[in-house]
Amino acid sequence: MFNTLLYYRSTYRLIVVKRFVALKSDRELDAQIKSFNDKKQFKKTLELFDKYKENDVKNLSSFVINQALKACTEMRDLQRGMIIHRLISSRIKTDSYITGSLIHLYMQCGDVLRAQSIFDMSKNKTIVMYGAMMKGYINNNMAKKVIDLFSQIRNPHEVIITLLFNACAQLQTAHALNLTKKVSKEIPKSFFSNPHLLTSLLDAFMKCGDVSSAESLFNNSKEKSFEKNPDYRWYLQDDEINRTKENDELSANDKVVFEKAIEFLELSN
Repeated sequence: MFNTLLYYRSTYRLIVVKRFVALKSDRELDAQIKSFNDKKQFKKTLELFDKYKENDVKNLSSFVINQALKACTEMRDLQRGMIIHRLISSRIKTDSYITGSLIHLYMQCGDVLRAQSIFDMSKNKTIVMYGAMMKGYINNNMAKKVIDLFSQIRNPHEVIITLLFNACAQLQTAHALNLTKKVSKEIPKSFFSNPHLLTSLLDAFMKCGDVSSAESLFNNSKEKSFEKNPDYRWYLQDDEINRTKENDELSANDKVVFEKAIEFLELSN
């Protein structure tokens, strides 16, 4: 009996030590791969990813995979991104952040059909995924699809509204102007404290030919510079995003913060 208890006690300690070492290793990898991307050393990011994926790609964190996809996106390396996509295909159904990164990769590389396919097959579409699709359509001069997609979103936040105004500015049609006016009247007043949104709205009015509305918006705005509001800069801090990503069990509020952070980062690129 004593020997049995001693065995289980030793085994438990060994398991705890192994888990601690694995957790420490994961955090070191997260920090290293992020450092390469921050320094725009994207080839080193992918070399590091290749080194670790040889062991077991299933054990790599979502953060590491997203960093690898980010490197592919920045380099416009579609072929490398497709290889990573195949390696982690089983995780797409359960990880909306990886799905969002894949959509962004394909959109930035001009493969709209593949991005659309990933989006359509996703059962639980998040605001991050909608944002990636909308931004991708705008970048690929397909603004009309942004309008169609916007109609599917309930309670859009500021970034989604900003992307809608960007699409309307690209369309420069009477319908786009009417939609801009309608949405600008319906959104919460607090949204008008966001200079990103104000700039996009002003641009939509001007490009759709409504100079009087643009002048009125400018004259009534307290933020004449239309610069990025310092109150929103914390969304752009990588540390905030990393702390949220490292937490496997996100609270509802943390998920909103994470999604807004990603959207603001993508919008500012």
